[in-house]
Amino acid sequence: MREEIATFLANDVKDPRIMGLVTVTAVEVTRDLRHAKVFVSVLGSESQRAATFDGLAGVAAHLRGRVGRALRLRVAPEIEFRNDESVAHAAKIEQLLAQVRRELPVDAGDQSSPPGNGAVDD
Repeated sequence: MREEIATFLANDVKDPRIMGLVTVTAVEVTRDLRHAKVFVSVLGSESQRAATFDGLAGVAAHLRGRVGRALRLRVAPEIEFRNDESVAHAAKIEQLLAQVRRELPVDAGDQSSPPGNGAVDD
């Protein structure tokens, strides 16, 4: 289901509100296959993100029929798009780690020895 939705969003969606890079990160489907939560990551400004989610809500009914036909389901699931912040969160963590690496002093040969490996004087 995730692949079918990702293919549709990448190639066939014609809604101009869907801007920026939209990545389908996960799909949760209920046991009875009547409801699907599609988690997407949208890169772009906050206004682009809001417009994209409006556009995704608009194409959900069309996508429902397409998924039902492609997967040969008796009842196509109602699709609800949810924002997945994990990609943005990971990018923020990477940015912070890179900043910490830049700020750390470079050791010239690392003169320290690990605890417990030194000689003991009696």
